[in-house]
Amino acid sequence: MKTTRVPISWIVDEGHRFDCGPFTRGGIEAKKTLESLKTTTTRLAGLTRGGLAGIYHVGMDKLRWVNGPEHGVPFLRSADILRADLTNQPYISLTQVRNNPLFTCPEGSTLVTRSGTVGRMAYCRASMASLAMSQDVLKIVADTDRIASGYLYAFLSSKYGVPMVVSGTFGSIIVHIEAENIANLPVPRFDKRIETDAHELIDEAARLRDEAAGSRLSAINYVQKLLRWNAAPATNITQISASTLERRMDAFHHTPRVVEARESFNRSGAERLGNRVESVFEPNRGSRLKVDDPSFGVPFLSSSEVFRLDPTGEYSISTRRTPHLDKLIVSERDLLIPRSGQLGGIIGRAELPLPTYYGHAASEHLVRVRCKSKEDAFFLWAVLASEPGYLATIGTAFGSSIPSLDCELLADLKVPWFDNAKRSHLCGLVGSAVHAHTRAIHAERTAVRIVEDAIEGGAN
Repeated sequence: MKTTRVPISWIVDEGHRFDCGPFTRGGIEAKKTLESLKTTTTRLAGLTRGGLAGIYHVGMDKLRWVNGPEHGVPFLRSADILRADLTNQPYISLTQVRNNPLFTCPEGSTLVTRSGTVGRMAYCRASMASLAMSQDVLKIVADTDRIASGYLYAFLSSKYGVPMVVSGTFGSIIVHIEAENIANLPVPRFDKRIETDAHELIDEAARLRDEAAGSRLSAINYVQKLLRWNAAPATNITQISASTLERRMDAFHHTPRVVEARESFNRSGAERLGNRVESVFEPNRGSRLKVDDPSFGVPFLSSSEVFRLDPTGEYSISTRRTPHLDKLIVSERDLLIPRSGQLGGIIGRAELPLPTYYGHAASEHLVRVRCKSKEDAFFLWAVLASEPGYLATIGTAFGSSIPSLDCELLADLKVPWFDNAKRSHLCGLVGSAVHAHTRAIHAERTAVRIVEDAIEGGAN
């Protein structure tokens, strides 16, 4: 339970507001800090394109889902704006998006989750500008004649901006924010050099993230070319002999797409995964003993957080009192695979850890494929992240309500092990993606730190 003491003047200044959120989450303190600055501040709506109209969401349009890109546009839900990989999104009607331009937003906009978990932010990079976004995403479009878009994002995503955005929420069960709630949020203005430096770093981070996505896609496409992978028939109806049911009777394991994925591996000289890696294991489950002081713990990442733009962990767990901590620690030789969930979700989607969280702990719901080298991890990620790799992986899942992966079945999966030249080419592509992604994280963190340092320097 969070508690705090506030002067009565703060309650009066906030229009006699009695909900505790703004006072316990740091929003009021942030506002008071900005008021103490020697520099000027400008209300947010005075810096957006068209004033209040530059802060918007799509509204309550009923979504019309379609099967693919021929008649559709990839659709981002609020959690998706935080993801590094946007290649597996569902599609909504292209006609619907054309009829309502509020689904999209310009490159350089600040994206804010506005419902449920409010205040998570992302910068709209070039590859996102043409995508449709949920009504739970608030778009803030900077007027670039008045403010650099990257600087505005760096401020809003800082430890001063986020609490003020969150303090604009309303609702007791499912909280929301609307444009009107943050229109008067004060934005500090600094020397042009400070704002330009922050903007250029945020823009660079966006460019690097698109570069990383391109390298990842190139690696996956190369694997699929080597496997001579073609989209299998859309139907899930098949006839199989009774002998094939001796070990597996679940229907999904025998669907044409999953069968074709396994066969594409076998055509390429597949070998048992367990014979090529050090181990395939699921860390022991146990209590997560949280610590308030990070110096007594290690950051802990959930199975969904490893897919985010900058995985950091929302809390730390004890280094002394957490059983089997060594099994939870992530290394550069690991490949992470979520072990459970609904088919089509994150289950079975391989992810590579980034250098920014080597040595951190990650959920026991992430199966570890611990490779013999970092290069092997890069190569195996490209294989298992491809469409046939994903299908072959989830084809081993069992259970009807919440499917789960089994480490022994994964270790028995036969995967192609291409010759040295092909593996080296794939490692180069994947290594480039990891390097670009890591540079993007550092660039964005530096930009935010520049803004926070400027605020703290001006408040002293």
